[in-house]
Amino acid sequence: MPHEQEVPVRWDGLPVGIREDGQVYRLPVRGNHLVLVGAQGAGKSSVIWAIVNQLAPGIADGTVQVWALDPKAMELAAGEPLFHRMAYRDPIEYAELLEDAVLVMQKRQIVLRGITRLHTPTVTEPLIVIMIDELAALSYVNDRDLRRRIDNALGLLLSQGRAVGVCVIGAIQDPRKEVLPARDLFPVRVGMRLSEAEPVRLIFSPGARDRGARCDQIPPSLPGVAYVEIDGEPEPVRVRFAYVTDDHIRTLAAGWRPPIDPPEIDGEAA
Repeated sequence: MPHEQEVPVRWDGLPVGIREDGQVYRLPVRGNHLVLVGAQGAGKSSVIWAIVNQLAPGIADGTVQVWALDPKAMELAAGEPLFHRMAYRDPIEYAELLEDAVLVMQKRQIVLRGITRLHTPTVTEPLIVIMIDELAALSYVNDRDLRRRIDNALGLLLSQGRAVGVCVIGAIQDPRKEVLPARDLFPVRVGMRLSEAEPVRLIFSPGARDRGARCDQIPPSLPGVAYVEIDGEPEPVRVRFAYVTDDHIRTLAAGWRPPIDPPEIDGEAA
């Protein structure tokens, strides 16, 4: 998929699927953090790759950088050429990637203070998307010092990063408090098929299930179907996320790679 002509990224919302009413659904990634929850086989990869697919033009022109954290070393591997950074070997890499993102965030906070309340992506100051395939794996790190470093960095990014263009997208199977302690810091919540009603109440705001977000009633025959709740919007929306095939991922990786020599970002490790 060559990018011979400019293809804009829809910063107001990435077209990643179809709503229940048949309209295109646009997911607001810029200025947000997103948590994606679903049982095994629910289609979480559909959401991840639908987002990457829509960010690909920005990845190619340098206005977007995806920093991938893949503890299972499997789900994100096919798209590795698209990513500016990727950590999967050990927890030290996870901590360093997250801490480098914090340094970028803190530098931007100083530069943008009093100028704007929402970062605008550019080649010199790209939108940085921290893509974490399995958030729970960060909680299972045995080394106490590394666990503390990871928790501290992730907490800072979730509490301060979205306004300055450092966004976190995390997938997880189990939304319990001890596994996902900072879930209230994700303004966008995507709930896919779940085994029972209780996790639905852990993900969404009070009463969301009564208003239609019945993730426990999504059948296994509908992978990629989810309910999306966004802070400030009254009703959850049922969405069928686009399915991105392995062949399409390989095509993206071949044709929409990041610039060979991207501008250096202060705070990022060499």
